Amino acid sequence: MITAAPTALLALGALAALVIAVIVLRAVPKGAVVAWAVVLFLVPVWVGVSIGFFWYGITVLTAVLLIVLWAKVPLHPADGWIAAFLVVLSAMFVLKGVTLSVTVTAVLEWVVPYVWGRIIIARVDERWVMRTIAGVAVAAALLGIIEFSTSFNPWVLIPGPEPLYSTWSELQPRGGVLRVEGAFGHSIALGTTLAMSSAFVIAARWRPALTMLALSTLTAAVVLTFSRTGLVSLVLTVVLSVLLLPGLSRRLRAGVVGLGVVAVAVVVPVLDSVLGAAGEEADGSAGYRADLLVLLRQVDLFGNAGDWTSLVSGDQYLGYFARSTDNALLSIMLKIGAVPTLLLVAAIIGAVLMVFRRRGRSPAAIAVVGQLPSLVVVAMITQYGTFFWFCVGLAIASGTRTGDRSEDDLGPVRAGREPENRSRFGPGVSHDR
Repeated sequence: MITAAPTALLALGALAALVIAVIVLRAVPKGAVVAWAVVLFLVPVWVGVSIGFFWYGITVLTAVLLIVLWAKVPLHPADGWIAAFLVVLSAMFVLKGVTLSVTVTAVLEWVVPYVWGRIIIARVDERWVMRTIAGVAVAAALLGIIEFSTSFNPWVLIPGPEPLYSTWSELQPRGGVLRVEGAFGHSIALGTTLAMSSAFVIAARWRPALTMLALSTLTAAVVLTFSRTGLVSLVLTVVLSVLLLPGLSRRLRAGVVGLGVVAVAVVVPVLDSVLGAAGEEADGSAGYRADLLVLLRQVDLFGNAGDWTSLVSGDQYLGYFARSTDNALLSIMLKIGAVPTLLLVAAIIGAVLMVFRRRGRSPAAIAVVGQLPSLVVVAMITQYGTFFWFCVGLAIASGTRTGDRSEDDLGPVRAGREPENRSRFGPGVSHDR
């Protein structure tokens, strides 16, 4: 009885706080977007709650916001592929073809963020979403630069449950230099997420000088992750943004190109020094990813590939790859099978195809395209997977909403002039409800 009352009071207080939070988030959807972006970029995955199983903080918030801000949106074929994936996944779970852990991960870390991306701009002005993601991403990049300068990552001081904490809190060196990880628990996850965010920075339509400063900060942070995957996806995303995003002024495009030239001159010697010092470690990392392809032989059409860690294929001992499968598509196929993975790929293709339609081009679609090479060299770890699937959903939503817009609404703006209610990324009618 002595401990029952305080426990009950704590539970009641937590419930009351949750109810208040839900009311506030529904009343202020713009604030909900800010809260989501802050948790995504600045709260590590080992911070969360245990309700049956451990929920990441970003997973809890995304699920809550999905319920609180639910809205009807025009459907797209990609939604059908995701629905088909859920049906197949459920059937495999019932037939014990996949584990509960894999099923929960697929629903909460892939499907829920996708649906959140699909509905958010029905509730909040699209430009606000773009600018919020861009602003918080730049803040995370700035903190990453400070982390590198001080050799101190404050997020590792936040306790968390095991083995999650020990898995993601360990800092990674490369060439004798600590790689920047931020709140992402891994340098590659931070680098690729910031690379995706570069499209949002360019689309934010800030003043050119501010955009250049923000993009420089983002680039510096990606460089300091010393992740080749992050750098390649950053270059690809920025190039596609400059070439394809509608409504950018010639001044901004020229500024980004100039920044790229300067960045190459500064960054290449730094990377050459660090990666050269890393030597065999960096080369071994690349070779490891190539060797992973031997696991394709273990993939089934449906369901988990089973215990392959004790097998030998050719002259390869497969247990060597048990610790990490740094290939998102291969990792998913090993967990759920080739056919369900193809359903997910079909949804991704739906987002990619948006860039081929002028009215469907958006920073989210370009961010997804920029990550296509990464999907075969990086697993969907920590917040990276959440943000990727959010961008897939947002790309579909943005392209679907522009289906009834005229081509002129997305036309370029003369150099030196700010757009006046012409682009869907510019000022317009608020969608707050």
